[in-house]
Formats: sequence, C-alpha cells, structure tokens
Amino acid sequence: MTRQELADLIGVSRNTLNTWEKEKPELVRLINLGLQTDVQISETRKLLKKLEEIEKKASSGKFELK
Repeated sequence: MTRQELADLIGVSRNTLNTWEKEKPELVRLINLGLQTDVQISETRKLLKKLEEIEKKASSGKFELK
C-alpha cells in the first residue's frame, strides 16, 4: 500500500501522514498494526467459512476426499 493510499484509507492528507511519521511514529505504527489485524481477521473468517462448509458436508455424508 502506498503512503497516499494509507492516507486516503484513514481519512487524512498525505501531508498529515508525513507529519505523523516524523512527529508521532508510534501512532503510525499502531495504525499499521490495526490494518494488519484487519487483514488477519478477514483471512481467519475466510478459513472459518471453509471449515464450516467442510463440517456441513461431512455431517450430511456428502464429504469427498480429493
């Protein structure tokens, strides 16, 4: 993700993001950690959905090993 995309995503200007990077690096680090957490949650939800589908097929007797 570019710095401009990050600024747009969090709703600030690129200049504000530049200032935060210089004056408040911990804030930028926390924002990045939050974004990484969002990605991990999204991936976990996808995996959970796949597992639920497998469980549903297995309980219905329609599960096929490939």
